[in-house]
Amino acid sequence: MTRLLRGVMSAVLLLPLVAVPSANATADAQGKAGFAVTTTAQGVAARSDRRPVAGGVYDRKVGKTFISWAGRYEDSYVQSYDHRESTWSSPNRIADGASDAHNYPTMVQARDGHLLIFRGMHNVELRMSRSPRPHSADGVWEETLISKNAATYPMPFVTRDGTIYVFYRETTRDLDGTTPTDTRPMLYVVSKDNGRTWKTSTELTGDRFAIGSTSRADNMNEIYIGQLRQEDNGRVRIVYTLAGGGPEGNKHDRYHRNIYYTWFDPQNRHFYSASGKDLGTQIDDADQEKHLKVAETPLTLPNGVKSPDYIQQVGTTLGRPFLLWFTGDEAGGPLRNYLSTWNGRGWETKEVARGLRTREVEPVDLLTWRVYATEDGKPNVNTYLVRLGRFWSPETVIPTAKPVQRVEVVENFRDPARAIFSGASSDRDVAVADGDIYVAGFSRR
Repeated sequence: MTRLLRGVMSAVLLLPLVAVPSANATADAQGKAGFAVTTTAQGVAARSDRRPVAGGVYDRKVGKTFISWAGRYEDSYVQSYDHRESTWSSPNRIADGASDAHNYPTMVQARDGHLLIFRGMHNVELRMSRSPRPHSADGVWEETLISKNAATYPMPFVTRDGTIYVFYRETTRDLDGTTPTDTRPMLYVVSKDNGRTWKTSTELTGDRFAIGSTSRADNMNEIYIGQLRQEDNGRVRIVYTLAGGGPEGNKHDRYHRNIYYTWFDPQNRHFYSASGKDLGTQIDDADQEKHLKVAETPLTLPNGVKSPDYIQQVGTTLGRPFLLWFTGDEAGGPLRNYLSTWNGRGWETKEVARGLRTREVEPVDLLTWRVYATEDGKPNVNTYLVRLGRFWSPETVIPTAKPVQRVEVVENFRDPARAIFSGASSDRDVAVADGDIYVAGFSRR
């Protein structure tokens, strides 16, 4: 097997980076992948800023899939699918979202079987809801305040030994009242007792933050992680962009700039570059500019949008990372979609499509990943295949009645509950919740 993998790797390195056809030609590919779509809740989804991280889990012990989503007022809901009975439960409202699109649920399952929902109450605190019984989403969940840490964007994962990590972004000004508003680093909290007690990354490492900067000349000191992905080997792959006021002065999220990649080892809490450079327990600006930068993008607002977008995707093929990300078009045209691939020495980036919002990726086999993408204002989810981390091709169209705004692949999924599609609301106001919740997967016979 080792010799086979070495042979495949050698072939990968010899393959040229070639142009591919337009990725928007998906109609021809419809039907190649036999997805079935179920509407699990209709007219209930609000606008949400949720990242493609920790949307749901499959529990082998009870044969159920548990999913989470944001409903009216951004309140947190859960549902379960019984694979033995082929039935979905009714939505269970478990927590208040305080009418803020940032306060979406993210869900993992602790080693003791209890489901845990995390919400970063926008710039205020990190909260956790715990299911009343293990292996079940039913009943009234217990609410816990982890910390008043000015948290937003919680990204949880559970290691093989049961340790729970939750990465989050800190709005430092809301803690001290003096730090510029566009200084927003990433930190994390850790629990070794199934979420009962927590320690911060600062307590564990002595570092003020995990990823961040405080003194860039362009004021781009905000970290936006687009996706965090834990692999079977324990490594946690991370892709992110910067935001801030730019040369015009301090302002939250005026501009976006550049794409960066790192991976995190939960065993020693160190970060690493794609080349394997050990960056220790904290990434600062010097680290990210010298070792982690994947692509340089201009400090502009093309077509009136933030560019690169808030959400990116990360995957690996034979241990080598690739990233998907998109930008606005300077000429006022459609979004531009890029694939960046680590070739063993450096990053290669090419445009692979236009007009898509890439939402999520999942491994298909040793050499292939599936990409879930949408087009603004249109129903359906389009899928594409990325082979060898380099070659992009259309796969199929997954039909939905209404447009979809978010996609999350279920952890350890079991079909037909493979991916959660949160429908787009007709209004940005989270009091308006008229999007549908869909779950897609392959039919099991």
